[in-house]
Amino acid sequence: MKVLKFGGTSVANANNIGLVKDIVSNSSNKKNIVVVSALGGVTDLLIKAANLAANQDATYKKVITEIEERHLSTAKELISVKNQSSVLSKVKSELNTLETLLEGAFLIGEITAKLSDKIVSFGELLSSFIISEYFKQEGLDAIYKDSRELIKTNDLNGKAVVNFSLTYKNANTFFSGTKHAVVVAPGFIASSENGNSTTLGRGGSDYTAAIYAAAVKADILEIWTDVSGMYTANPKLVKQAKAIPHISYEEAMELSHFGAKVLYPPTIQPVLSEGISICIKNTFEPENNGTLITKSKNEKGKTVRGISSVENIALLSLEGSGMVGIPGISKRFFEVLSQAEISVVLITQASSEHSICVGISADDIDKAVEIVNNAFEYEIERGKINPVIPEKDLAIVALVGDNMKSHQGLSGKMFSTLGKNNVNIRAIAQGASERNISTVIKKGDVKKALNTLHEEFFEENVKQLNLFVMGVGNVGAKFLTQVSQQKKYLKENLKLNIRVIGISNSRTMLFNESGINLNKWEDSLEKGEKADKQKFFEKVNSLNYRNSIFVDNTASAEVSETYNKYLGNSISVVTCNKIACSSKFDNYQELKRLAREYNAPFLFETNVGAGLPIIDTLKHLIASGDKILKIQAVLSGSLNFVFNYFNDETTFHDIVKQAQEEGYTEPDPKIDLSGVDVMRKILILARESGNQIEIEDIVNNPFLPKESLDTTNNEDFFASLVKHEDSFQAIYKKAKDADSKLKYVAQYEDGKASVGLQEIPKGHDFYNLEGSDNIVLFYTERYPNQPMIIKGAGAGADVTASGIFADIIRIGNF
Repeated sequence: MKVLKFGGTSVANANNIGLVKDIVSNSSNKKNIVVVSALGGVTDLLIKAANLAANQDATYKKVITEIEERHLSTAKELISVKNQSSVLSKVKSELNTLETLLEGAFLIGEITAKLSDKIVSFGELLSSFIISEYFKQEGLDAIYKDSRELIKTNDLNGKAVVNFSLTYKNANTFFSGTKHAVVVAPGFIASSENGNSTTLGRGGSDYTAAIYAAAVKADILEIWTDVSGMYTANPKLVKQAKAIPHISYEEAMELSHFGAKVLYPPTIQPVLSEGISICIKNTFEPENNGTLITKSKNEKGKTVRGISSVENIALLSLEGSGMVGIPGISKRFFEVLSQAEISVVLITQASSEHSICVGISADDIDKAVEIVNNAFEYEIERGKINPVIPEKDLAIVALVGDNMKSHQGLSGKMFSTLGKNNVNIRAIAQGASERNISTVIKKGDVKKALNTLHEEFFEENVKQLNLFVMGVGNVGAKFLTQVSQQKKYLKENLKLNIRVIGISNSRTMLFNESGINLNKWEDSLEKGEKADKQKFFEKVNSLNYRNSIFVDNTASAEVSETYNKYLGNSISVVTCNKIACSSKFDNYQELKRLAREYNAPFLFETNVGAGLPIIDTLKHLIASGDKILKIQAVLSGSLNFVFNYFNDETTFHDIVKQAQEEGYTEPDPKIDLSGVDVMRKILILARESGNQIEIEDIVNNPFLPKESLDTTNNEDFFASLVKHEDSFQAIYKKAKDADSKLKYVAQYEDGKASVGLQEIPKGHDFYNLEGSDNIVLFYTERYPNQPMIIKGAGAGADVTASGIFADIIRIGNF
């Protein structure tokens, strides 16, 4: 014999009930007990009507009308016209009784627990009757049985306790005696031994099904719902969550207790004691295997089986020196909560006995504070115990698995994974069985925590990076193209899943929480909302995604001033914008500190040398114990381009214009030609070498005339270049006559830095530097005579974008 239970969503309407009929028809068992809940949402409507009536609010009648329409319309859709008369008559008769009960509550202005049980029982009574009649019409050998005749309880309405010996006797007698293939019975409802209607509380329909399964020693209990089993995490919060094929009773109870809503732990007690298997199935996808729950342990090698959560939690902490070594404190604390019917879901206590911390429903926190403070009023007045400390807006996240106790380091792995994403842990609880590790965190961090842990324990180490990109001009556009091209490769080979969630230019910004389609981002961005740097940050922060990275492809000082906000909220920053790292040393240090404190990498490899690994190499030298003695470098790809192509057959103006048009210079080319850009770069290298230096400390030897340096716009700047062409030709001729080449050189040595145009003779490392290439010479204690040389393309949108991409991959590999 098989017991099948169908929840409210499974019987919400006529269409769904048709699916239920198909499932029952296809059952391989000769005998089936079908337990059904009320039509989806009807129980809530019944409770609403009862409360309105008790408050003498006549609008309860509108709710009755809605309940009546739901049931009559469902019956009319399911039952053929020729069979409708008797069914509709019975439904209307029951609804009339319901209306009479509610009218009584309205007249006396109150509702008792006994009356409440009678009222809410109508949901299951009506649905089970309609479904049984539909089954008969469709040719199933079905019969209806009122569960109140079989399941007997005490008279404690609302929380009735089952009399199992009498119930099992009744159930055995009936089910063994019936010859019908299908018995349809209402869940949730029962009756006391003197015949009054009672209810079985939360999860009551599951409980009904489990009681019947245990009574008849069923082959299996199938619980049909709207999900395909118990999942590794809440699929509404974790898209990568998957159904667990096989799980033990204990694991299922732990997951159910911590938020897996498909099962309510007390309901499986009857089948647990009989060793009957449970299968969680999806009414809407019956072909899926679902989750099988059995007495046996899970497969070898499986440690964490699921990650679950409970929201709406508050912590209540009792502490004080007067608790140490005093027997009975814990007893009094828990007793006062118990007497107030406040359930404790988590307990943690320091071995010093100085404090006890419990997790309870946030709905009970105010009452708990009051009663506990009253209970310990004497000790609080004398300063031996502090008034209890409440903390709200919290949640519990738990790892569950039978085999967790045999694997070392799971707790550390869990805490480390959460810590890397700045999920602060407020309390920890772990039982001796080690089947459950529970942590209390901020409610706002639940989605991030679940996804982070699921990624760590279930997704074969595929790490998701969520990018928020500011600036989609030359460099930004190239960067997005590279991300789009490499997504598949990164996922397959580096186990990195990169999603671009937000992008912005100076006009508009766009967010897509599922990831922006990088093949159509230009069109989508055009239709985005008005760009706002503060709102962009607020959106990134509110999404609170794991592994969030802010990517700055601009040269904006305003954007660089927002880095501290991102880093301070555990959002990594990757930037080609040199302004932040060349700003005041205190600000540079503060950004570094925030990155360390909030575990948010701050990477800016492209600040020097575009895609060349200059800063990364420097960091490795310093980290390995080497010391920088001197740095010599050609760090401006734009200036190298200009002086490589400028000669007596060209004009300086034309070459600079060409460099600007080909993307080698900043939008304002004076930043490059004035030496400011190179000053920033050598400043960054000096700081990354461990030196405290400001940009004002760098000696700049300009080659531009003062008139060119004093211009305030590009038009005037280029006009000045034409005007002073003779002076540029003179600089070129002097170098040519010395058989030298012009290079703009940056140098740092003995705490002093300088930049300027130099004549480089043949044989020098800089002499043959072509195109827009950069070169850096690191003279160190390990490389005192023959420097470490890094050379290559140092400008251009493609190589800069690739450098940004490389920094993001570095974060992914942290």
